[in-house]
Formats: sequence, structure tokens, C-alpha cells
Amino acid sequence: MDSAGQVGAAPTPAAEGLTEAEEEELRAELAKVEEEIVTLRQVLAAKERHCGELRRKLGLSALEGLKQNLTRSWHDVQGSPAYKKTQETLSQAGQKTSAALSTVGSAISRKLGDMRNSATFKSLEDRVGTIKLKVAGGSENGGDGLPSPAGSGDKPLPSHEPF
Repeated sequence: MDSAGQVGAAPTPAAEGLTEAEEEELRAELAKVEEEIVTLRQVLAAKERHCGELRRKLGLSALEGLKQNLTRSWHDVQGSPAYKKTQETLSQAGQKTSAALSTVGSAISRKLGDMRNSATFKSLEDRVGTIKLKVAGGSENGGDGLPSPAGSGDKPLPSHEPF
């Protein structure tokens, strides 16, 4: 068994161009780097435990630490080029949308104004005004030609008592 943990492994295409000494040197370096990674993981775990003990002694909760991490992360995100580019793009899109809606609103207002000035609308407005005068004016004048709701103008409406 060699240092990479392989038993008689066939050489890979990348390893075919290497001498035995170069391959052995690379395998030794690989083993050393993997061992360093394991050591660093152990050191990190010990540091995290120590950090937790310090937080507990200071009365800082895990929630407080999470809040600080989220705040720091959000700050980092806001400073990133991708966030800035997205923010810029959305701002431009918002400005364009606002301009487009303003244009549509102006067009609708203009069309409603045109419609209000049309002969058809004027005719409808006159008819509604005439009906309004007949309905409102009839109760004042007493004789508009429309039948009274009770059937006779002199009789009061019957009162209906609740059950």
C-alpha cells in the first residue's frame, strides 16, 4: 500500500508523464496537505468550543452570535459587486417603469378628456341633467308628470312597526 492509500493503482493519464520520483514526491506532498487539513479542522473545532465558552461566560446567547453573523454577512453582500449591479439594474428598471406608467396615465387622461368633449358624451350629460332636474325639481314644483311613489301625493306612507 502506498502513501495515498491505494494498492497498486494504475497510473492516471496525468501521472503517465511523471517519473517515479516525481510521482512519489507529489504523493508525499498530498499526504502532508491532507494531514494539515485534518489538523486545521481539529484546531478550528477547539477554537469554536473556546469561543462558545467565552460567549457563555459573557452571557452572549447563540441567537446574539447569529444576529451578528447575519448583520456582518448582509453588510458583505451589500458591498459585493453582484449586489451593486443588481441594485443598479433594478433602479433603472424602476425608473423606466415609472416613466412608462406616467406616459400611459397621460394618454388615458387625454383620451378621457377627448371623450368628455365628444358629442355623444355631451348628449348623455344633457339627458342625465334633464332627468336629474325632473326628479329633484318635481318634488319642489309638485307637477313633473311622474307618478308619486305612494300613488298619491297627499297620503303619507304607512308606517311599518318592527315585529
